[in-house]
Amino acid sequence: MNTTTAAETVDTTAPATPDTPPSVDTSTPAPAQDGAAGDAPAAEAPAAAPAGAAPAPSARALLKRLQQEFPAFRDCLPLAIGIDKQLLAQMPDLNRKAMRAALGIHTGSMRYLRAMEKAKVRYNLDGSPGAEVTDTHRQHAKEQLQERFKKEAERKKAEREAAAAEEANRQRQEKLNALAAKFSRN
Repeated sequence: MNTTTAAETVDTTAPATPDTPPSVDTSTPAPAQDGAAGDAPAAEAPAAAPAGAAPAPSARALLKRLQQEFPAFRDCLPLAIGIDKQLLAQMPDLNRKAMRAALGIHTGSMRYLRAMEKAKVRYNLDGSPGAEVTDTHRQHAKEQLQERFKKEAERKKAEREAAAAEEANRQRQEKLNALAAKFSRN
């Protein structure tokens, strides 16, 4: 029996030190689970806030806000390294934990990884070009995509095998029932 509460849930996308935001290096996106849109689920529980303060927005809500306000997020462009510092400069009241989770969701999405795989340049918040995307980062994005496709193929294969086994079991049961009915009449 799992007795953990939402407050006890550990956010694996955030480092252990909440006071110092990491530089966002998109070569190591947060682990993501494939959803319908290819985005990773986020911890929806708000962080503990001081008394009287408004609760922190969820990571997904923050990501939607970032997509509305900044072209780099809206157009799913490869983000400049240190984009977290740019975000904090423009939005000083931003909850750092929610920001890191939102960045993890964004940089771990299939759409972002596909953009990184082919990208030559990173972009700042306003959509202006920044530093060059290294071959290492492009390769990492490609490997992440391949790994996801492989896991998805394995999952589908396991589902097909389970369905085939269930169908075989159903047919076997029908034959047993038919034999039992045949011999019970005699």
